Amino acid sequence: MPSRTTVTEAAAAAPATAAEALPKTYDPVGTEARWQQAWETSGAFHPDPSAPGEPFSVVIPPPNVTGSLHMGHAFNTALIDTIVRFQRLRGKNVLCLPGTDHASIAVQTILEKQLKADGKRKEDLGREAFLEKAWEWKAQSGGTIVGQLRRLGYSVDWQRERFTLDAGCSEAVIEAFNRLHEQGLIYRGEYLVNWCPASGSAVSDLEVEMKEVDGHLWHFRYPLTAGGGFLEVATTRPETLLGDTAVAVNPKDPRYAALVGQTLTLPLVGREIPIVADDHVDAEFGTGCVKVTPAHDPNDFAIGQRHALPLITVMAKDGSMNEAAGRFQGLDRFEARKAVVAAMEEEGFLVKVEDYRHSVPFSDRGKVPVEPLLSTQWFVKTEPLAARCREALENADPRFVPERWSKVYRDWLTDIRDWCISRQLWWGHRIPAWFVVSETGGAITDTTPYVVARNAAEARQKAEAQFSGGTHAHPVVLEQDPDALDTWFSSGLWPFSTLGWPNAEAADLQRWYPTSVLVTGFDIIFFWVARMTMMAGAFTGQMPFQDVYIHGLVRDENNRKMSKSAGNGIDPLLLIDRYGADALRFALVREVAGAGQDIRLDYDRKSDTSATVEASRNFANKLWNVTRFALMNLDGETPASLGEPDPAALQLADRWILSRLARVNRETAERYGNYGLGEAAKGLYEFAWNEVCDWYVELIKRRLQVPVELEGAAREAALADQRTARQVLAKALNELLVMLQPLMPHLTEELWHGLTGASEETFLALQPWPQLDEAALNDELESSFADLIEAIRVVRNLRAVAGLKPSQSVPVRFVTGRSALAGVLSAATADITALTRAERVEVLDPAAAEANPATKALAGVSGELQVLLPIEGLVDLEALRARLEKDIAKADKEIKGLAGRLANPNFADKAPPEVVAECKANLAEAEAQAELARKRLADLG
Repeated sequence: MPSRTTVTEAAAAAPATAAEALPKTYDPVGTEARWQQAWETSGAFHPDPSAPGEPFSVVIPPPNVTGSLHMGHAFNTALIDTIVRFQRLRGKNVLCLPGTDHASIAVQTILEKQLKADGKRKEDLGREAFLEKAWEWKAQSGGTIVGQLRRLGYSVDWQRERFTLDAGCSEAVIEAFNRLHEQGLIYRGEYLVNWCPASGSAVSDLEVEMKEVDGHLWHFRYPLTAGGGFLEVATTRPETLLGDTAVAVNPKDPRYAALVGQTLTLPLVGREIPIVADDHVDAEFGTGCVKVTPAHDPNDFAIGQRHALPLITVMAKDGSMNEAAGRFQGLDRFEARKAVVAAMEEEGFLVKVEDYRHSVPFSDRGKVPVEPLLSTQWFVKTEPLAARCREALENADPRFVPERWSKVYRDWLTDIRDWCISRQLWWGHRIPAWFVVSETGGAITDTTPYVVARNAAEARQKAEAQFSGGTHAHPVVLEQDPDALDTWFSSGLWPFSTLGWPNAEAADLQRWYPTSVLVTGFDIIFFWVARMTMMAGAFTGQMPFQDVYIHGLVRDENNRKMSKSAGNGIDPLLLIDRYGADALRFALVREVAGAGQDIRLDYDRKSDTSATVEASRNFANKLWNVTRFALMNLDGETPASLGEPDPAALQLADRWILSRLARVNRETAERYGNYGLGEAAKGLYEFAWNEVCDWYVELIKRRLQVPVELEGAAREAALADQRTARQVLAKALNELLVMLQPLMPHLTEELWHGLTGASEETFLALQPWPQLDEAALNDELESSFADLIEAIRVVRNLRAVAGLKPSQSVPVRFVTGRSALAGVLSAATADITALTRAERVEVLDPAAAEANPATKALAGVSGELQVLLPIEGLVDLEALRARLEKDIAKADKEIKGLAGRLANPNFADKAPPEVVAECKANLAEAEAQAELARKRLADLG
């Protein structure tokens, strides 16, 4: 049997004239850069809101302007771009709108570090100069991630790129704040907030990350004021005891029932504090006594409200102890912790210290433990907004994919606290509120009255109307609130502020809102998804997107979550430089086993390589070479010039590949449309590699080459058949490239231009999805052809077992009782002969085979098909028997070793499960090989 000529080899051997449209080797970096530039220059993805076609829109999750591309961005981009490119191919009027977020805390932290290095603070510059510096930084460094996203081939409309601090978004933020305030949904008040001493700002609950840390649990005695005795309390934060205003016990705890209402004397301070009964206290935990510091703990704050306890703040906003901490004033909170413990021990109040592992809230931005502090801040009343979202969700609005995330979303909306939206920062949207400082001696205090307005002129008009008449003899002096809004406030408006809201007549808003789908990770359902639905419901009366496609995380080679702190991130730019953006995109999407599932990306950190991405690059090379093979054999024609094949002229292989093409078309469209993106990628890979590149190309090679010696009618028939093969090959490749375009846009654009000869101004990305040829679908043919392919594989395996030389021909006998399969085998005898170097091919039913048995034959089985290879007189039977006996002995030895290993309890019970499973699989394989070799030995007699 001759060696199989691969597509790669055939293409590489192509003459220069056939390869002019495509170079011999695929250069992903150059190809990708060229098409990215061409798409953007031509405005290929800049849609007109007045253009025809059903609207489809995605507003991308805006990465932080401080960021650089990480694998999460690459994964999210690959998924979004696959979706929007498919919808474009379906003829929809698609808008994919990009943008970035101003990242208040991150940017301000960067700038303050730069100033600190120069021995300065932001206050030394003043607000205006500091903001000028921030905008300069944004201009210089803020576009880094945008350029990196471009490298992925994102088919977004860069002409509509938005920034959360641009003029349009800022107008939306001011309008939203004013409307919520007018509706009584924004208020200013004192409340316990998460304070980040590192950034000097309040942070929301969602910007707090709980971390397990090794700490201590200190047990202290609090003496009863009247008479002897004490209560024992335990705490992980001794420094806060200076602000204690009670000790709480459970009302059902008989140990302390008689003490409720009495007082204790707070150690180190001398303040009398009451013993209160509260259901929050767990009588089973510790001593059943809980110190209550309402100004420094959210649970204590709630107890304090229930029992009207005073609020004593003992810590300043920089994390140091304030004047209320007495002798500990000025100490850092962690220094104060040590000092308080030492003082308690010295004065005899320390009972014991226990090692204690517990969860501590850390600021996601400042990376330090947050401090619950009483602070006057701006808040949004979230319950009325959440109620509207819960009501919409009853009608699956929005629809979550996978659906299980809708429950998580609903639960969060059901148990929701008011949202602290003010941040003590300068970089960001300044709160549109003006304090009437002339009412409080020229300073902003917690009691200074204020007005909320859309601009300074409106604020003055409101303030003067309210404060300049009557008893107010002094002129009105206003000072705008120095604080900025939480970044998530502007991000919550993102789906509609980017489209022109609050201008309800904006063409983009009218055409593309609500958006079609939000694609995002599960980790920001609360951060962002719920914020957007609440804001959209309040301002547009609609949910901001029809679908929410929740994807998982990209995990590292050890299946761990990637993080900066763990240092296990994988730089996508390294992989793009090595393999190309298309290879990375395809690898990431193909790994998706189901919506919402995490994926794992293998990575060799020593060489910066990935076998998974390399496999996708090999797939790109396969597509490249099969297209070059086609160009070599289409005689300069294109799919358009060749036209559709005549159904009457189709051979068996043509009808099979066209049926498979139609089925893959239907399946892929369904998968793309239903967010089954991983399934779509896997299906296209199998079809392209195995069925088009390997089998169909191999089956038509002899038809593409018409022997020069043919003359007359025979030559005419061969030329007609050659044209049919060319038509089918061109059609299959053309439609395959369209279907693959959402996944591998640059490669397919390049190959499609080479195949079709389309002008540079025409883009595959804007072509229609291939029309489904329902008439080509043939279930029975596909099933039988799959059996034919397997039959050829079996023949080749048997030839290898027999040790036949490629030049040796041997009879091949197929035995099957399935008439449909027999018909396919009979019709394909010429193909089987060519692909297996068969001397002749016989297709028999079981009865005919029994009446005329084959002697000295190697046998193989595939489903309901028996394959026989008569080899008597063709090979040295004794040498073959010896080789089979050797194979049996080798397999038996392996079986004995593996079975013994599994029988050893030290291995079976203690080895990692995956190692044991691999051992079992190897044993099963060895047993199967031994059985097969014994059967073949028996067939030889």
